[in-house]
Amino acid sequence: MTPYPNIRRTLAVLAVLPLLALAAACGYGSQAVENTEQAIPGAAKVDGLDSVRIGYFGNLTHATALVGRHEGIFQKQLGGTTAEYAAFNAGPSEIEALNSGSIDIGWIGPSPAINGYTKADGSNLRIISGSASGGVKLVVNPEKVPSLKDVKGKRIATPQLGNTQDVAFLNWIAEQGWKVDAQSGKGDVSVVRSDNKVTPDLYRSGSIDGAWVPEPTASKLVAEGGKVLLDEADLWPGKEFVITNVIVSQSFLKEHPKAVEAVLKASVEANRWINANPEKAKAAANAQLAVDTGKALPADVVDRAWPSIGFTDDPLAATLDAQAEHAVKAGLLERSDLTGIYDLTPLNRVLRAEGEPEADDAGLGVK
Repeated sequence: MTPYPNIRRTLAVLAVLPLLALAAACGYGSQAVENTEQAIPGAAKVDGLDSVRIGYFGNLTHATALVGRHEGIFQKQLGGTTAEYAAFNAGPSEIEALNSGSIDIGWIGPSPAINGYTKADGSNLRIISGSASGGVKLVVNPEKVPSLKDVKGKRIATPQLGNTQDVAFLNWIAEQGWKVDAQSGKGDVSVVRSDNKVTPDLYRSGSIDGAWVPEPTASKLVAEGGKVLLDEADLWPGKEFVITNVIVSQSFLKEHPKAVEAVLKASVEANRWINANPEKAKAAANAQLAVDTGKALPADVVDRAWPSIGFTDDPLAATLDAQAEHAVKAGLLERSDLTGIYDLTPLNRVLRAEGEPEADDAGLGVK
């Protein structure tokens, strides 16, 4: 399969969303940089829309969105409807943007999706596809933490209170029989909530002894001399767990189903191209990161990170339900009834047309 030609872009329109705070179990807000592509001249608008607004993070675990954007796959499917983008740093602000109507569709981790859905009593979003699995590791200073049992008593960073990696680490700590207060992070292990962008600096300075983090932060720590002590995939059946979902606002899904299906077609195409062209996909994802952040990742960091991430349209719904239960046990979520969080109808329509097996919602779909 040959790569899609890049679609000529207009000059980026730069805007910064205000810092948005969400209550416990979500953490701090984030900034979003909005950029707009150019609709294909003469092509029909999907659902009569002038634009579709798509959100994602500047992480390699969001490479479906990075590659889909860089290679023009989203714009190809949207035709005369302009693809607009917002690159976020954290889940709470993306959920806030979805709730306010600033974006229509977004790539996001499981914990922000779960928190957003439960806090809105199931009225704001649906998960409509999977995107990626894995790509999370416990990386430590091997001199200070030579084995897993030595994590006790150490300072280990996670990206933010109640985010996907924070919940996973707290659950792992509990399974070791150790005690940590989830809110403060104090206990048998000191859980240090730290922005992924500054975690390598904290590691370098000795302020932390390790981190439970997604890619590429994990590989950045390895580049600083860290050692991978545990790959989270080893804790899951089949070594698969959802790390990135695709969500949509319920109102947009109801009012513009053809636009949603067009974005999902692009997502499926992007994942297919990523899996068929890993070297080109790595380059495309890194090139888009350079546009979004102003700096590309070192090639050795990308090369080290990429193999641990699986790109899949399957939402791995059973693992999302398990992650919700972990958050409840940690005291970061009041309830985990996620019935209705999924609507895989448009995705399965796309998959059937492609001759692919349908995705399963593990009984958590719209009734």
